[in-house]
Amino acid sequence: MVEAAPAKDILLAEDDNDDVVIFELAMNQMNFPYLLRNATDGDMLFVMLKNKVPYILFLDIHMPCKDGIACIVEIRKNKEYDNLPVIMYTSNLAAKMIEDSFRSGANFYITKTNTINALVEKLKKIFAVDWNSYMHYPPQGQFVLS
Repeated sequence: MVEAAPAKDILLAEDDNDDVVIFELAMNQMNFPYLLRNATDGDMLFVMLKNKVPYILFLDIHMPCKDGIACIVEIRKNKEYDNLPVIMYTSNLAAKMIEDSFRSGANFYITKTNTINALVEKLKKIFAVDWNSYMHYPPQGQFVLS
């Protein structure tokens, strides 16, 4: 008998409920079991991280309490999260935000999309990386996934 793969624990730090729904609709099209947890602000994110480190974290930049840049800086200062892939997930394409995210230790930067299919394509690229084997920090030119 073939054992089912364990569900991947996905943590989405996102305060906009519509964006959470769109993200979950895209995740439903992925071909693996997952558990999606949602932190609605930066403070809640760290409570959830302390309770259980996820397989991967998708982190919005504009959140209440603590923004995404402050969160990634704090995450990368903590050895407990050394193996946690952090993907910036935002509608902000400002060069400064991309640069700050890259320098703060995010693994990739993806923008929110207008369609679920476009988000699915970006998620496929993220989940194609074998995060269990190594942490992937692409060259800056490949940091923003389109």
